[in-house]
Amino acid sequence: MVGDRLEPRYSILLADDDPAARDTLREIVAPLGYRTLVASDGMEALEIVRQEIIHAALFDMHMPNMTGLEALQALRLFNADLPVILITADSNAVLMRQAFQAQAYSVIPKPVSRNIVLHTLTRALGRLRGDRIH
Repeated sequence: MVGDRLEPRYSILLADDDPAARDTLREIVAPLGYRTLVASDGMEALEIVRQEIIHAALFDMHMPNMTGLEALQALRLFNADLPVILITADSNAVLMRQAFQAQAYSVIPKPVSRNIVLHTLTRALGRLRGDRIH
């Protein structure tokens, strides 16, 4: 991290069926120099991950065709290391257990907080770089 700007070489995938939610995530992430790609459901997100170099992803839990959790589980079959942050409006113990069993990097509540998204994303990308996080 240089000053208040993050390294621009990272590509972040934002998957949410709600266009306003995708726009909000993009408004948080893009101004810091990240390349952003968007998907409207889990199936589209998986297709993007297969075609593009993605460094981290944010998946909404509740999307049509394939939920964020289902997309994460399918993703792990061909990309075990991609940090995926799940976003949900209805966090509960069962969902949290399922998310971490599927190796989600983190789960963020909706409505999203800019600071929480950026902090979580920075930590996830730091793990890719091998940063030691205390």
